[in-house]
Amino acid sequence: MNEVRLITIGEEIHGDNLRIARELRRNLNENATRMLNIMSSPGSGKTSLILKTIEALKDQTRICVVEADIDSKVDAEKAAAAGAAAVQLHTGGLCHVDAYMMEKTLSGIDLGAVDLLILENIGNLICPAQSDTGAELNIVILSVPEGDDKPLKYPLIFRTADLVIVNKIDYLQLGDFDSEKFRSRVAVLNPEVEIIELSCRTGQGVASWIDWLSRRLNLQPEGSLQQ
Repeated sequence: MNEVRLITIGEEIHGDNLRIARELRRNLNENATRMLNIMSSPGSGKTSLILKTIEALKDQTRICVVEADIDSKVDAEKAAAAGAAAVQLHTGGLCHVDAYMMEKTLSGIDLGAVDLLILENIGNLICPAQSDTGAELNIVILSVPEGDDKPLKYPLIFRTADLVIVNKIDYLQLGDFDSEKFRSRVAVLNPEVEIIELSCRTGQGVASWIDWLSRRLNLQPEGSLQQ
């Protein structure tokens, strides 16, 4: 038999992931649970932003955080200590979270008791952008020390973002990060996306993030944070 069969595994896996992601979104919607997928490089401030979000919303919003890591549960413990329900997801060495992993994770969560589900994805700017997790919103964080050229190097993650956050703006005077260049580079990839600049360390700009999130998800935060 001389016939050669071609089997495209990548397309098959990708298709299955999209199907599961659609089912997850339907399930989340039926339970009135809003899901965020937060992505960034290691050290950009994903956990810090999540803790600020819990602080601002925990009194009126039931929050569950899914912390994805190759190992360790330190970030899940921080989220729990801050007042949210927390689940640790170990990816077994994989560098991203996909819909299949989230399906398994959410099977153990009472979504009827969760208003806001926050996934802290694995820290890198490549793999997480390639897999639909079933989230309603994809949030990308870049920190000032990483440089303003990252949209040139990792375009997909910025192209698929619903919001881009520039964290650690308290470092702007210490380096050569050019905010205008960064904004123009993101605009080429994703013309409609909003960019919020903030510092989780000082609190500057965090209220803008809470306001954006509250408007998008129809949440009602109480009190105010430093602008």
